[in-house]
Amino acid sequence: MGTIKILAIGDNVADKYLSRAVMYPGGQSFNTAVYTKMNQMDSAYLGKFGSDVIAEHNCDVLKTFGIDYSHSRFFEGENGYARVTLQKNDRVFLGSNKGGVAKDHPYAFTETDLSYMKGFSLIYTNLNSYIEEDLPFLKQSGVPIVYDFSTRWDDAYLRKVVPFITLGVLSCAHLSTSERECEMRKVADLGAVMVLGTVGEAGSYILYQDTFLHQPVVPAEMVKDTMGAGDSYLSAFLVSLLRSTEGRFLKEPDAELDVHIQNAMHAGAIFAAKVCGMEGAFGYGIPLV
Repeated sequence: MGTIKILAIGDNVADKYLSRAVMYPGGQSFNTAVYTKMNQMDSAYLGKFGSDVIAEHNCDVLKTFGIDYSHSRFFEGENGYARVTLQKNDRVFLGSNKGGVAKDHPYAFTETDLSYMKGFSLIYTNLNSYIEEDLPFLKQSGVPIVYDFSTRWDDAYLRKVVPFITLGVLSCAHLSTSERECEMRKVADLGAVMVLGTVGEAGSYILYQDTFLHQPVVPAEMVKDTMGAGDSYLSAFLVSLLRSTEGRFLKEPDAELDVHIQNAMHAGAIFAAKVCGMEGAFGYGIPLV
């Protein structure tokens, strides 16, 4: 196995904090690339940038972290952004421009992109990335795909997406225990090898081989901002699993995978607690425009 690394494909935005007059780089895919790097694993980002100060700043942040974004797309127009405020250190979304240029332009993936993707250990993407129609193409890479559904899915959307992914991620804090288990089993029944269900202050659950594993939250020493808590958990979880399986995670059977999963869940909880002590998803704020 060569270098273990993660490719995050999809959204990048500015989280515009109206309560602070500051905007921070963000977006689930963007965060995942950065958090992976913060956990000392190589990562790359492939997304769609606009032509404004937000796009410029986000590219500068990627350069600072040494994250390759050379296969990204660039378009004239607004980069993605979300408007945010804080209520008792918990981030509250107030609206967005729906990804800006990202919603108006396809990825138009090429064979060159496919060859690039094949060099990674995992591909991460999510429902905010306007990528559903491209999933069959991504699957051709043979690289396991991790897909974050956040809180927004229904049975039809699961049937459309899950056949092309390996690990599905659901944000389930709004569901009862029985509802969460039912939704996670739906994803598994549609073909996902593993399902992660996050439940906020109640921690997280993994469904693997018809067994649920639980990880409580790790209390944060200081909570400044909950932005990025889920992305940071998932990134550290993936990094830990890839390391412990030497890159074979979700590619080859591993008799000790249950142990690796539990350790990875704990690593995710520890890193998420750390990230809650940062402003924005991971800092690097600039004045609001």
